[in-house]
Amino acid sequence: MKRFVFFLLVGGVTATLFAQIDLPEHDFAVGSWSFIGDRVYQTDDREALAKTNLKIPQSGAMLYEFDVRYEGGAEDGHGGFGIHLFADRATKEPSWGVGKSWLIWLNYDDDPVKGSKIPVGLSGQVYRSTSNAAMELVHSVDLNDYQSFLTRDFLNDPIHIKIYANGDTGEVRIYDPTEEGKYYGFTIDKKYLPLKGDWMAVRTNCAKFSFAISE
Repeated sequence: MKRFVFFLLVGGVTATLFAQIDLPEHDFAVGSWSFIGDRVYQTDDREALAKTNLKIPQSGAMLYEFDVRYEGGAEDGHGGFGIHLFADRATKEPSWGVGKSWLIWLNYDDDPVKGSKIPVGLSGQVYRSTSNAAMELVHSVDLNDYQSFLTRDFLNDPIHIKIYANGDTGEVRIYDPTEEGKYYGFTIDKKYLPLKGDWMAVRTNCAKFSFAISE
């Protein structure tokens, strides 16, 4: 199984380590991205389509691990972040989708668009991207049972994200960061398999976040 730890390859997160590692092709495409200390920050809370493209070959069983910390910007009741997996291409331009890929998304919205099937408050979504301009909502999960964690003290700490995705079988597991071994699982329809791609994208929506490799 291939294990990919965010930004371990992207930046090394310090100027010294930048010179010591072999960087893959990458692009801070949309938004305001920068390295500060040992973290990568996206600080434009007005940008709805902020993203960083990463050229990472993906096929078969993949394990993605990183940590994310909320840095502000969702005081207006809206914000989110997520990752596109198994993308066949990338673009530097603002885009709703990322080629042919699968987006796993964590969302907070006090007032979602009516008819969008997005729950009010905290939720998670899975989208199938078919082009840079088109995405289809495949799964949506109400996560308001976790609202008690949306406190300033809790949000000050990084949250560990762990995702298993198997491009051959379509099995996906999104692990619960609050309970060891617990996960939300689903299977991608076999008509879309196998999943392969040379690109990933990390993206944010109208909020500030920072990311780092997991300990």
